[in-house]
Amino acid sequence: MKTIGLIGGMSWESTTEYYTAINQEVKSKLGGFNSAKIILNSINFAEIEVLQRADNWPEMTSMLTEAAKSLEAAGAECLLICTNTMHKVAPEVEASINIPLIHIADTTASELINDQVSCVGLLGTQFTMQQAFYKQRFIEKFGIDVIVPNLNDQKVIHQVIYEELCLGKVIDSSKFKYLEIIEKLANSGAQAVILGCTEIAMLVGQTDTQIPLYNTTDIHAKAAVAFALGAD
Repeated sequence: MKTIGLIGGMSWESTTEYYTAINQEVKSKLGGFNSAKIILNSINFAEIEVLQRADNWPEMTSMLTEAAKSLEAAGAECLLICTNTMHKVAPEVEASINIPLIHIADTTASELINDQVSCVGLLGTQFTMQQAFYKQRFIEKFGIDVIVPNLNDQKVIHQVIYEELCLGKVIDSSKFKYLEIIEKLANSGAQAVILGCTEIAMLVGQTDTQIPLYNTTDIHAKAAVAFALGAD
């Protein structure tokens, strides 16, 4: 079994979901007392959040690059950035290390292609929904059309993520708002919806809607285990 390196803490609530999902997948594959070999570098999200508001992506790139290097030096054999938004700096992080970076968008796109989904809705932070680094990867690399919510709905999604979910708050009224937005995306032509922020699955899940949801945390975690166990 190979060792999985995690850059986490952004937020720590979703990082715990990664740890659980990875170990559950290892247990399902190997049984018994087996658990994953993991090295975690947990970043203080308060520092990242300030830099995000300041649009200081070079400083965040430096922070994640150093975290990646430390994980490689500690013996990690692959790397996961445990947040969708911070994949904005994934190319620079990947270039700084000699171990594979398992990209969250690529693993999710592979699942969509397997399920013959050609048009998908995207929920995430405003960075993820508005900027090209994430949605254009689906469009240009995989030929999957991406629909994002309108600007007012984007503000709602972003606010709930930062003011509630990242603080561990799960509020029913916010869940209802998210489900309304998911329904709008489906009515706009989305065959499925990507939960493109690792905290969103704390709020909504597949049992809440008939519209197919793609939980990027679970997909990313399973891809890491597949790599660690040498699966194709």
